[in-house]
Amino acid sequence: MKYGAKNKITGRVAEVKTGDVMCQVNLVIDAGAEMSSVMTMDSLKELGIQPGDKVRVVVKAVNVLLVKE
Repeated sequence: MKYGAKNKITGRVAEVKTGDVMCQVNLVIDAGAEMSSVMTMDSLKELGIQPGDKVRVVVKAVNVLLVKE
């Protein structure tokens, strides 16, 4: 599969929080940090994502904000 994003990270699904229409997938990435992704329930079912699954995280952001306090 080809895609136009350069930021690719491997991780493992730690938890899936489901709602009526949307869900939050919490991940632990290989570097030991945590990330989350929000998607529709339809997408979750289509991908078949479950806790413990190894996934590739592809990040393509239009805006990346840095804040120094």
